[in-house]
Amino acid sequence: MAEIRRSFTVDKPPGVVVDYLRDFARAQDWDPGTLACTRLDSGPVREGSTWHNVSQFLGRRAELTYRLVREHPDRLTFVGENRSATSVDDLTFQPAGSGTRVTYQADIRLRGAARLADPLVRLALTRMAGGVVARMSQVINAL
Repeated sequence: MAEIRRSFTVDKPPGVVVDYLRDFARAQDWDPGTLACTRLDSGPVREGSTWHNVSQFLGRRAELTYRLVREHPDRLTFVGENRSATSVDDLTFQPAGSGTRVTYQADIRLRGAARLADPLVRLALTRMAGGVVARMSQVINAL
């Protein structure tokens, strides 16, 4: 399993940050590895909402179906799956002055023969983390 955890502060209040990030289709704006992310269901975003995510990772195209599994005022958790991996994006939010302290944790668990790539996935995820934090901060602060 590969995992990263990064915390950073943005200039927007928690309600604005959570409202923006709860629509995982916006991952294409804040995640440098996401090529496309499309909502699969309709209606208001809620626990159980799903998205089709296409990413570039380690030079390969990866497609996962993500589901919003936890939606709280101070936490969002998305779980993405395909036949060879499960990815969990867990975001927590705390007031920080007039802004928000965001903690972003990403865990990728490979299955079957894909597990042999765990060391490479760990390294790539660590390298990507800085880009995610920089891009997410920039996008949120521009809201």
